[in-house]
Parts: sequence; structure tokens; C-alpha cells
Amino acid sequence: MTWIRPPRARRLVQLYVGLVLFGVSSAMLLLAGLGVDPWDVFHQGLSRRLGLGVGTWAIIVGVLVLLLWIPLRQRPGFGTLSNVIVVGLVIDAMLAAVPPVHGLLARVVVMCGGVVLNGIATGAYIGAGLGPGPRDGLMVGLAARGHSLRVVRTSIELTVLLTGWLLGGTVGVGTVVYALGIGPIVHITIPLLAIRGSSAPAGTPAMSDPLATGPPDSFTPALPPHKLERQ
Repeated sequence: MTWIRPPRARRLVQLYVGLVLFGVSSAMLLLAGLGVDPWDVFHQGLSRRLGLGVGTWAIIVGVLVLLLWIPLRQRPGFGTLSNVIVVGLVIDAMLAAVPPVHGLLARVVVMCGGVVLNGIATGAYIGAGLGPGPRDGLMVGLAARGHSLRVVRTSIELTVLLTGWLLGGTVGVGTVVYALGIGPIVHITIPLLAIRGSSAPAGTPAMSDPLATGPPDSFTPALPPHKLERQ
């Protein structure tokens, strides 16, 4: 059977649309002020304690996490490097341009919209198949050394959540809604938005792309459907 590789342009467009929407969704959660996901609690805490924007800290932390890939022998893909930069820039741009949301009803609507959009954005950039986010790559790299992926993920996210909270990051109902809602959403959006060869049977992982120097596309759907990030 002949495989037909999806156009590279389509994969790049989907990647960057997903990353931009991911940054927008993260900013929506921050603007709602009802609590954000664990990593953004950490970024927000660093911002409040040390200065610089939340998005800037997302970039800095992303770079530091990426350096931890070296001893784990993980190789970043094109999407991984784009993830580190694009999401943080969009977060800072959104927070600079849009004022915080006021009124409980409006805040709840923006928070819920942010969670749903985050799930769609995750499906888009993961589905592009050009490499995982730096934080997910770290977790999978650690799990590949014989540790439970669930334990690794839970330990890391609880650590950054607690550290961020101690630094002044916002933990609230939004954090809980995100934790409970993001898994079911990406469970739908990742396979729905995954780019595959046109002659591939249903459920077949997408073909790899020369731009993706990290793990092949079959790597990404195997990630747990809970906060697949910047991730």
C-alpha cells in the first residue's frame, strides 16, 4: 500500500495555529483569575515574586526543561522548539492587550472557554506530529527509564503546583476544572486532529516528517491525555 505524506505546509499551519490558540487559552485562564493549570501556577508565581511576564517565564522554564532532555537522550522536534517560544510570547501579548475579566459569571465563562480551547489547541499542535512539548518530553523521558508515567507526571505537576502556590501563583476552582476537564477533551481532539496519510486505515499513526527530529508521530498519541503541553 502506498503512503501519501500530508503536505508539510498543512502540518506547519496546524502546529502554529495550535500553539497560538494554546497561548490564548492559557491567557484566558490567567485573565479569569480563578486558578490555572499547575505549570502556569508556577510561571505566575515566578512572575509575581521575581518580575517579568508570565509568558516570559513560560519560555525560560521551557528552555530549562529542554536542557533536562540532554541526559535523558531525548531529541526535540521542530514543534518542540516552536512550543517553547510561541506559547509564551502569545501569553504575554494577550495579558498586555486584554484587561482582567470582572464579574463572577464572566470569569466562569472565560475560565471554561479557556479549558475547552486549551484542549482543542493541544489536539491541534500534538496532531501536527512535529514533536511534543518540552514538559511532556521530560515526563516521557523519565518514564522511559523504568518509572511509571502516571507517577512521574503526577509528581512533577504536584511539585510545580506547590512551588508555584508558595511563590504566589493562583490555585483555585479553575485549577480543579482544568485537571478534571482537559483529559476528556484531548482524548477527543488528539485523534480527531491527528494528520495521517490519506491511505492509512483508521487509527494508524501519522507518518513522520523531516522537520520532526524528535520521536515519530506514533509517540504523541501515546502521551497521557492530561495536560499534554507546552505544553
